[in-house]
Amino acid sequence: MDSLTLDQIQILLTVVDEGSFSKAAKKLNRAQSAVTYGIQKLEAQIDIPLFDRSAYRPALTEAGRTLLLRARRIAEETNAFRDAARSLASGLEAELTIVLDSMFPMPPVVEALRAFTDRFPTVPPRVYVQPLGAAAELVLEGTCMIGLLPLIFSDIAQFKRFPLLTVDLVPVVSPGHPLAKLDGPIDTHVLHEYVQLVLTDRSALTAGRDYGVLSGRTWRLADLGAKQSMLVAGLGWGNMPAHMVEADIAQGRLKVIQPVDFDPRTAQLVMCGAYLADHRLGPAGQWMIEHLSESFAPPPPGAPPGFVERPAAPKKRNDRPKRKSPGRKARGRAKR
Repeated sequence: MDSLTLDQIQILLTVVDEGSFSKAAKKLNRAQSAVTYGIQKLEAQIDIPLFDRSAYRPALTEAGRTLLLRARRIAEETNAFRDAARSLASGLEAELTIVLDSMFPMPPVVEALRAFTDRFPTVPPRVYVQPLGAAAELVLEGTCMIGLLPLIFSDIAQFKRFPLLTVDLVPVVSPGHPLAKLDGPIDTHVLHEYVQLVLTDRSALTAGRDYGVLSGRTWRLADLGAKQSMLVAGLGWGNMPAHMVEADIAQGRLKVIQPVDFDPRTAQLVMCGAYLADHRLGPAGQWMIEHLSESFAPPPPGAPPGFVERPAAPKKRNDRPKRKSPGRKARGRAKR
């Protein structure tokens, strides 16, 4: 079989879409005989008739209908290849890699990705979700361009940062758990008797560190969703992002408890965006940085120094205050 060409695929699709050889010829700006010859040559190459010509209008044979699906896929992949090549030639990244901390709320990320896809349809995103220091490590090692991380894991000299939002942590337990029956503050020596479910990872940034651990008995989990399921099942108590357990609390699947040594002020995680200071982002990455910066509220109170300022919106010429021309008296005084 001789090599097929993209031109033959285009002729086949145009004949099908236009409904006749004559209309396809007009669409392709070719002679009808050239279109007819192109289809005949294609049929001869594959040794299968694609059209039934017994009727007034040519109709696809059963084999033609089957091969039409593959022909459309070839055309779509060819167009995608061409678009991707043009994007790369213009300096666009091959893909956008982002990692977010497992406690970062997903809705704003979804909205950002939707806007990103509309703006850069040829740049596919690759999104990672990691707990604790593992997310920061993916940015440090260059696997991900952008990280959405807690401040405590992004306070690294190699990073440029910009503030995004604050996540509140709440200590919760299943209503059937013994701790749920204790009203008011709970002493730490009481918590020591029960299992605390604690988020963990394998990152060197968090090796040997504990955050918010008050119990002597702990179960370590590397997945926040698994921790949530175990809390609902009554396997222990633990701290969770408020936005993740809001529905569980409202519907009675979890109950907020009050450990004496739980300080709500330190249970607020300042989340920020981060990227390598010595790495030049491409157009897609830079757009995402600016979009995220502009999408969130101003920096949370108490945010430490060192944040990168959000880019200010350019002033329109019409927004500039107009100068009032000095009156006659003012001009007279100026001369004196």
